[in-house]
Amino acid sequence: MTNSKKPIRVLVVGCGNMGASHAIAYHNLKEFSICGLVSTGKSKNILNEKLDNEYALFSDYEDALKTTNPDAVCISTYPDTHEKFAIMALDSGCNVFMEKPLADTVAGADRIVQKAMQTGKKVVVGYILRHHPSWQRFVELSQNLGKPLVMRMNLNQQSKGEMWNVHRNLMKSLSPIVDCGVHYIDVMCQMTKSKPVQVNAIGARMTEDIPEWNYNYGQLQIRFEDGSVGWYEAGWGPMISETAFFIKDVFGPKGSASIVAKNASAIGKSDSVESHTNTETILYHSAELDEKNQFKQVDSIISLEDEPDHQELCTREQQYFHRAIVEDIDLNLHLEDAVNSLRIAFACDESIRKKKSIDL
Repeated sequence: MTNSKKPIRVLVVGCGNMGASHAIAYHNLKEFSICGLVSTGKSKNILNEKLDNEYALFSDYEDALKTTNPDAVCISTYPDTHEKFAIMALDSGCNVFMEKPLADTVAGADRIVQKAMQTGKKVVVGYILRHHPSWQRFVELSQNLGKPLVMRMNLNQQSKGEMWNVHRNLMKSLSPIVDCGVHYIDVMCQMTKSKPVQVNAIGARMTEDIPEWNYNYGQLQIRFEDGSVGWYEAGWGPMISETAFFIKDVFGPKGSASIVAKNASAIGKSDSVESHTNTETILYHSAELDEKNQFKQVDSIISLEDEPDHQELCTREQQYFHRAIVEDIDLNLHLEDAVNSLRIAFACDESIRKKKSIDL
């Protein structure tokens, strides 16, 4: 067990949207102290200024790792660097917080998990929705609806400006349904508690601005062993429609539960990182009928008081990371779930490229 009173010295690698949010969390938490910020461009300087110019800056990760000798590394770089950076950190005796996805291949993710087991260090993957009380409630409610479940989710983003730059860079290594889909595949697996058995997916390349092998719109469908089915849709780019871009619902024989976020799903907010985790309210519907086939219960609106914003969710993720380290929490299941959702997402990629269903 690690000394819980001594701050954990953390090196922040990648200072874009998510890296900056995690750095702000570390900056404000007494449990951590930042020993350096790393990025290849100017994002580290912008972030450092936001944090009162306190921290050492590095352009080279390997140099930063050797110079600062941190206790932990937070990796929020593009996915094609994740495996290499994580293994270097673990080999240096560091614990790792990794933005999702764990790696840009399933084999790479497996290698990170194996290295974590060999070194005895913690690896926490940034599945932010697992730390959101409303999403936790959403998953709980789904388990009162009977089986099979039907799960419908999407997050289409009409991106422009800097967000379109971010999306184009992401698509150099991953598709939207892999990068974002791992979150919602993870939610579906939590809801069904059943083994996924088959995926089918479609995709379209709607711009010349991305590699020929990739696509910027995709939809995946999953079949589960218990008969449950789910779909997830993701599109990125200036051409994406903002009609019905924010759907999160589940229904079973006994009724349905739906996230109704009127503010977050308003036109013009599809590429807002802040709005992606908003729930606002959950609409709960019972399917029970009376002798006249009328509904016995009026639909209920569940509004939870604890509605953290994006920054607060990042703070909660880092508090969990701290607990995992100091309390020596067993993360085997956490990592197994992270690899599993990635495996399913990549099977969907394979389905699109081979134009056929993939058995898992």
